[in-house]
Amino acid sequence: MLSRAEFRARVHDRPLLFDGATGTVLQRHLVVRGHGYDGLNLSAPDVVEAAHRAYVEAGADVVETNTFGANRLRLAEHGLESQVVEINRAAVAIARAATAESGVWVAGSVGPLGVVLAPIGRMTRAEARVAFSEQISALVDAGIDLLVIETMPSIDEVEIAVAIARGLTPDVPILATMTFADDDRTMLGAGAAEVASRVCELDVDALGVNCSTGPNQVLRLTTAMRQVVPDLAIAALPNAGFPERDVAGRVSYPATPEYFADYARAFVESGISIVGGCCGTSDEHIAAMRSAIDAETPTTIVAPAAVISRPASASGDDVPSVSVDPPTALKRALLDRRFVTTVEMRPPKGVAAQKMVASAAMLRDAGADFLDIADIPLARMRMSAWAAAHLVQLNTDVETILHFPTRGRSLLRVQADLLAAHALGVRNLFVTMGDPARIGDYPDASDGYDLVSTGLIRLLSERMNAGLDQAGARLDQPTNFTIGCATSLTAVDTGREAALLAKKVRAGADFALTQPCFDAEAARSFIDRARREADGATIPLLLGVQPLYNARNAEFLHNEVPGIRIPQHYRDRMRRADDPTAEGVAIALEIVDDIRAEVQGVYVIPAFGRYDLAADVLDAVRS
Repeated sequence: MLSRAEFRARVHDRPLLFDGATGTVLQRHLVVRGHGYDGLNLSAPDVVEAAHRAYVEAGADVVETNTFGANRLRLAEHGLESQVVEINRAAVAIARAATAESGVWVAGSVGPLGVVLAPIGRMTRAEARVAFSEQISALVDAGIDLLVIETMPSIDEVEIAVAIARGLTPDVPILATMTFADDDRTMLGAGAAEVASRVCELDVDALGVNCSTGPNQVLRLTTAMRQVVPDLAIAALPNAGFPERDVAGRVSYPATPEYFADYARAFVESGISIVGGCCGTSDEHIAAMRSAIDAETPTTIVAPAAVISRPASASGDDVPSVSVDPPTALKRALLDRRFVTTVEMRPPKGVAAQKMVASAAMLRDAGADFLDIADIPLARMRMSAWAAAHLVQLNTDVETILHFPTRGRSLLRVQADLLAAHALGVRNLFVTMGDPARIGDYPDASDGYDLVSTGLIRLLSERMNAGLDQAGARLDQPTNFTIGCATSLTAVDTGREAALLAKKVRAGADFALTQPCFDAEAARSFIDRARREADGATIPLLLGVQPLYNARNAEFLHNEVPGIRIPQHYRDRMRRADDPTAEGVAIALEIVDDIRAEVQGVYVIPAFGRYDLAADVLDAVRS
């Protein structure tokens, strides 16, 4: 058995390469799984030894025993619960035979029990201790070099397994890894920062991530973990991508050995000390990783930025918090100064979202980069905007901008709805006051609010995106919202509007959507004034354009909608036009062309749900 000091010195000196998936290599030998992989240690030891030897020849520094499910609870599925000790001891002997005289370490693999601990599940901690103790003691007695407690779904399960191991032998090196779902959380909802900060306190020698959805996610999660515990070795042992099932029901993994080689260098360059593979990886993947590590081939992978903050909680504790959510596509586009297009959509008046999704797909094909989802526009009852935004993203792969009014929401409801939107992957927000209930179909509805729009922007940027709620209590992970605000380029009181926009910028807004603009000259004048007001600290503006539908529509907007002024010559053109809708599109495009250099995108607001007219604008803007 290694000492903990030897293990820590080795991983500090150079990257440690683990093997890949034992099951994947065993499947290649066409082994029937009637008694599970663990039972093969007794029934087909030569096949298991061949799998280990393949990894030794591929260049692995560590081979894990074939005992991932060799606890009595998992073995009971195959009627082998009475043979826990025999199976684990045999596994160590097989691995020793495969690694003889190679210098490769043998790690005892301990997987999850396959049940959920109380109070969420029914397995008591005492029962879990008995199961872990039986397996871990067999592995330690058989002479492993180190222990790998892996693919754990909960931190509590890791805690029990580590405590058992430390009670048996205080000097065995322990690596503890957890698995994460595609939302970057464990089965019980823990984020990377919480896992790292809690597991590092359990007297382990290394911690990290295995399994999960693939190298890209594991790089993101382990980078975040390293921010929280920079002095402890971090392990990255990903699956070969997300599993796919063919028509015959066979499961395969898409990530190639070459892909893993590139990520091996990315892991090492990010400071990850332990690398290897999990489900779907084979000796070919490990051989490719070995070559990349030894050759020090530069990676083409851009490491994600893990933003760490230590906001003071309400109790005064200084708690590390890491945001592992990447910036939204909108945020990246704005930072890259790309000209973007977005179209406002209204949720359905009911539960059937098929028409909205079909229109969203049409707008995507017409060139919309993003889609704005309005929230109860004109105070008319409709489906919740964040549910509609989620459905659009789910069915079209187009990122949405959720309109989020403060009107009609208490401070408690505001934060609850924001967390719900973030959990559903809706992370671009357009903060607004919203339309008053008195103009809609429920004029007596409650219309109160606890926050004005500037207050909500500040709550998002200074609190929730820093990992705190409004009261200062810690969130399980910081949100990563991209925050938009509203402005009018043609307001009556341009001084007041410019000062308000500057206030929103200082509060933390990332971009602004403008009201529909029909006066390019007035808009340019306002933009100049806004820049002076903010001392140059401006944000990207997305120009609001609304294709006029007919002369009546033009007169209504001009006379009854605050902040919108339509010059007489445009209203005259609409009145004289033989084809008013085509003329409305033409006017919208003229305005875009006239002011395009001053803005970073176009925000199309179609009247009466005429998304076809919005598509006409997009066609022209794109060309």
